[in-house]
Amino acid sequence: MLFGKKKKRNIVQIDRQEMYPVIRSSICNGEQVAGFKSRKDGHFVEIGLIRNREDLQEFMSDYGIRQEEIRKEY
Repeated sequence: MLFGKKKKRNIVQIDRQEMYPVIRSSICNGEQVAGFKSRKDGHFVEIGLIRNREDLQEFMSDYGIRQEEIRKEY
């Protein structure tokens, strides 16, 4: 089966005291990227592309995040 195999997700260790969850959304094409942003210097660590509701649910379950915690940036 060539196309039916699902990739194994790589979960990155994040210090939740130093970083907060963010979804960056493009104004031009609406592309959304989930990640974490540093409270100190604003450095963004990209976790993955959000294409649909299931991708968002995976991101939240992998990192133990509630919907209210996620900030949205444009």
